[in-house]
Amino acid sequence: MNSLKGKVAMVTGAGSKRGMGHDISVRLAREGADVVIIDRDAVPKSIWPGDEDWGGLEEVAGEIRSEGREALAVVADISSSKAVDEAIAKALGKFGKIDILIQCVGIRGPMATPIAELDEQVWRRILDVNLNGPFLIAKAVAKTMIPDGEGKKIVLISSLAGSRGYAGSAAYCASKHGVIGLAKTLALELAQYKINVNVISPAAFDTNLRDESIIARAEAEGISVAELLKRQSESKTPQPGPQIPLGRMGKPEDIADLVLFLVSDLSSYITGEEIQITGGAD
Repeated sequence: MNSLKGKVAMVTGAGSKRGMGHDISVRLAREGADVVIIDRDAVPKSIWPGDEDWGGLEEVAGEIRSEGREALAVVADISSSKAVDEAIAKALGKFGKIDILIQCVGIRGPMATPIAELDEQVWRRILDVNLNGPFLIAKAVAKTMIPDGEGKKIVLISSLAGSRGYAGSAAYCASKHGVIGLAKTLALELAQYKINVNVISPAAFDTNLRDESIIARAEAEGISVAELLKRQSESKTPQPGPQIPLGRMGKPEDIADLVLFLVSDLSSYITGEEIQITGGAD
């Protein structure tokens, strides 16, 4: 415990109840870090029953404070360079530094639209959020880290879709391929300052990232979202086997555990790596 005492972490995409950013933020606080949490919406919506009273960024900030650490909640769209600069200024104004950046912002987009039918505006929107956003926030934070870089850490979240193709998901796959290239290049550029940069590529995880696709699937099947969620919760898939050998979807806390390792001193000789977390899925 307190392995991150004295550190200041910034976590983007931290406002969703069932998001990776939420669990990561609280876990880093539990280990001693003060945390700047960022999301485009103060209270991101969730389709899941029981989430109706979710308080968004301020609720996450409360959880961080309950761990005895300080929190700063910032509403910002990281695909806007102006919003990113303003968020960085607020973080530095309160804490004076940023030691750790965890970039979790992402959208899923269409999962069954062939490239020949993919709308250009949809393509641009997904690339803007999933690739331009990580570029802008990593660039801005790296500038603050370089003068006193040793021991500072950057972790970007990509996807298993960043190393392969999935029919019907061209924009998402392309954006996540780009995040891996961004992280690997940034790692080489920042190594001289002793700043570690790595990228995590999750497979199937049970988070709010799936909400958009669940809504679309329910509409396609002519049933309510509640009916589809109920059916999924009662389903026994995925089973152990070729799909997910460990027999379950990933949970946000699984990512938080890996992030903690990558931002701790235990990973001081690891940089420029893509780490896939898949439950054994190929």
